[in-house]
Amino acid sequence: MRIIIYGVGAIGGVVGAALIRSGQEVVGIARGAQLDAIRAKGLRLRTPEVDDTVQMACVAHPSELTFRSDDAILLCMKTQHTAEALDALRDAGVTDQPIFCFQNGVENERLALRRFPNVHSVTVMLPGTFLEPGKVVAYSRPKFGILDLGRYPAGLDAADDSLAAALTHANFAAFARPDALCSKYGKLLVNLGNILQAAVGRSPDLPALTKPLQAEAEQVYRAAGIDWETNDSDPRRDEFMQITDVPGETRQGGSTAQSLLRGGSVETDYLNGEISLLGRLHGVPTPLNDAMVALGHRLQNEGLKPGDLKTDDLKALLSGS
Repeated sequence: MRIIIYGVGAIGGVVGAALIRSGQEVVGIARGAQLDAIRAKGLRLRTPEVDDTVQMACVAHPSELTFRSDDAILLCMKTQHTAEALDALRDAGVTDQPIFCFQNGVENERLALRRFPNVHSVTVMLPGTFLEPGKVVAYSRPKFGILDLGRYPAGLDAADDSLAAALTHANFAAFARPDALCSKYGKLLVNLGNILQAAVGRSPDLPALTKPLQAEAEQVYRAAGIDWETNDSDPRRDEFMQITDVPGETRQGGSTAQSLLRGGSVETDYLNGEISLLGRLHGVPTPLNDAMVALGHRLQNEGLKPGDLKTDDLKALLSGS
């Protein structure tokens, strides 16, 4: 199996570097300063227990690759970039190779399944950051993260088992499971708070502010007949994913906060916006998550950074005042 990492950011970078360290054949698809840094100096992986630089074969676009029948393609970009990436893969000759969505939310799988027959969900529990070209950081020990993967919309096949084995060998707690989508809907509940952290930075008030968003989403799930499992209380976290400081590194928040810090776009339309969409489809009002979608649009358009707003601003939004 050759593994193609499409999007060498925090998740793609940690996964790709870990797989290379384990002896796996990996090719990255990256862009801009990250591509230049990897080509010039390699990709540095820092964790509580690892500081290693790997050499990653890396291209700028799928058209530069000759895809093989034994390729597994890992989508690691944000959802707002997925459609363009999938079209590039199709134009480059990808047909029925397995495509694994290492991404937040549940829209990526739908986008992929419109174009390709062999699509897999992956729930990514990996506290990582990418803020400096050529370096990614994961703050978890003893494993780099927890990954649930399975066929979309349900089931398992040999590609799931093969990738899970490769990831396990690379120091992830990887589980091939036929109900991976159930796990991913649970992770979406956690990600509903990403936009809050992106607005005010890391704050002890965020768990309490996130709970109403999650309660609203659970009402929507029930109306839509969606099964989910609680993610933030997953007992595997204590065994495999203990969040630990990395000397010399500062955690800057989740993926949405990091996007703002890098001056990029945010994926709130596909996190809180997924709840808004489902609510409209099933007749459930979602004013709280609607407000978070609007907040994401504001943060991006005004170029705001984590900490530019205060928790009182969020409380006002969530109270409707």
